[in-house]
Amino acid sequence: MNVIRFSDLCAQGQAQAKRVFIRADLNVPLSDDGQITEDTRVRASVPCIQLALDAGAAVMVTSHLGRPTEGEFKPEDSLAPVARRLSELLGREVKLIANWVDGVPVQPGEVVLLENCRVNKGEKKNNEDLARKMAALCDIYVNDAFGTAHRAEATTYGIAQFAPVAAAGPLLAAELDALQQALTSPKRPLVAIVAGSKVSTKLTILQSLADKVDQLIVGGGIANTFMLAAGLPIGNSLAEADLVNDAKAVIDAMAQRGAAVPIPTDVVVAKQFKADAPATVKAASDVAADDLILDIGPQTAAKLAEMLKSAGTIVWNGPVGVFEMDAFARGTETIARAIAASPAFSIAGGGDTLAAIAKYGIEQDVGYISTGGGAFLEVLEGKTLPAFEILAKRAAG
Repeated sequence: MNVIRFSDLCAQGQAQAKRVFIRADLNVPLSDDGQITEDTRVRASVPCIQLALDAGAAVMVTSHLGRPTEGEFKPEDSLAPVARRLSELLGREVKLIANWVDGVPVQPGEVVLLENCRVNKGEKKNNEDLARKMAALCDIYVNDAFGTAHRAEATTYGIAQFAPVAAAGPLLAAELDALQQALTSPKRPLVAIVAGSKVSTKLTILQSLADKVDQLIVGGGIANTFMLAAGLPIGNSLAEADLVNDAKAVIDAMAQRGAAVPIPTDVVVAKQFKADAPATVKAASDVAADDLILDIGPQTAAKLAEMLKSAGTIVWNGPVGVFEMDAFARGTETIARAIAASPAFSIAGGGDTLAAIAKYGIEQDVGYISTGGGAFLEVLEGKTLPAFEILAKRAAG
């Protein structure tokens, strides 16, 4: 997919003294007293902002924060904590501007933060009048918010239609490159790990990947449903019996291409869903009626690890067990360390996946860590994200 890259515009001197409007993803968690508790997204936004400043642009940045009611600004909706953190990271004052749609006072070499964009009436429904007003504020629009790329809103889609130039920021461009490398032209074998509590939430992803991947590793409650489809007992485990036929269809679709969905041969079970519940390793065929499957077993984990070490490309979404509880974390840790050790290009996304990566300290060993949960999942489903679509249209002229 061809898009205009903001880094190229800056390198060519096309941002000098221009008004640059950056849609960032600064939707950070806040404590009850309004302090940022985790600032990854703010730090991730800095390279694009610094790029614009270094190019001599007049820089405007906006983002949503939380779930405000359009047209009803409340103190808790304010980006003020983000403005303070950005000021620290950039080493310069970042003024926060409210009621900005009709005009923004900013000079070349300055950066301002525009108050929570979702407070503006018409933002979520991509109102054309609002989009045109915002487009009039800038010479160059830059989308650097992959976390919102699956939403066609006024600051993610509409403004890109009407701005003189619409470009992808470095974070968005990196996501696009990584996803294309993993899914459009992957080095084979392509192995996908899709795990989670329910097949129903990821059925379309499983169906989409069944046409693309060489091995489809399923984990968590999803694996339990696939075990049912394979005729194995799952005891009292979380599963969706009404989707067994859908699971069988995915297995059959893979088999017709000579690909496979590896079914666990051993599992870790407990009688209760508790961190201190005694954990027992059992053959998959020996699960008792009152057992809860909470992780894959060591034999299964070792087989999957070998598969990952010989992969060409790995896509990872979801831990394969209840990794938050140490007794049921061994499978996810084995998978994580196998991905880290593999020479394959790997891309990982989703909140629980990122938590597992952080828990095992393998951030530097994953090829690309996606910053957008919902957007990442929609790409796996085979969808074209609205933000990518409009930027590609603008690049095509």
